[in-house]
Amino acid sequence: MDNFVAQFGLMFPKLAVHITAGLIVFARVLGFIRFAPVFNRKEINTIVKLSFSLLMTGIFIATLHIGQPPADNSLLLSILLNFVVGAMIGYMAQLILLAIDAGADMINMQMGLTSAMVLDPTTQSQTSILGKCFSLLGILIFIEVGGLYWLVNAFIRSFQVFPVYAVSVPLAKIVNMDYLIELSSNVLYMGLQIASPVLLATLGQDIILGVISKTAPQVNVFQLSFLFKPVFGAAILVWILPMLANVISDYFRSYSNIF
Repeated sequence: MDNFVAQFGLMFPKLAVHITAGLIVFARVLGFIRFAPVFNRKEINTIVKLSFSLLMTGIFIATLHIGQPPADNSLLLSILLNFVVGAMIGYMAQLILLAIDAGADMINMQMGLTSAMVLDPTTQSQTSILGKCFSLLGILIFIEVGGLYWLVNAFIRSFQVFPVYAVSVPLAKIVNMDYLIELSSNVLYMGLQIASPVLLATLGQDIILGVISKTAPQVNVFQLSFLFKPVFGAAILVWILPMLANVISDYFRSYSNIF
């Protein structure tokens, strides 16, 4: 393939430069779209994603003013590295939303709704009802606080840190490693912070039901817990939802400088 590109470049030098740069930039855009939150939703049609990727590629080719490729440049290697860089930026942003899913799974388990599972078309896996609701809530808040602007800004900056024809990935320059380590270590902590009101409320309910089972053994406490936990947990969620939205917004803003 490299020989074909070289021969084509000899016949049409300017056209070959633009086509080569377009393929490489398109690979980086595809990696970004595949893993970035909001863009990677399966609800968005594949044709729409490809069309948007081609549109972004045309804009970047027109504004970046990419020069001639090096003489020893390998097209396949450049495409692979650029796809990895785009996927890396998108996946690091996806990590921010994993804490929301972790908190939703904790709430779902504590409320006794683990058997109510649905197929999530985004991940092609079984997910809980609350997990799906919290995932959509997190995406809406992420858009509201300017998350899409952070993503696009980080993607544009990647062309300065990692040029199109580069062969080594400067990971420390692409992402702030301190923020990334803090983000990865705080996924469970943030999930507990989101789920703590429901966890504490249902724990108090379990204590009350335990006291009832000791004072009145004829009461079927095990059956009552199946009735009270989902209702009580849903009431707590409705009550704390405004505060929960503020907590999630502050969490997203605290990681706005990760890129």
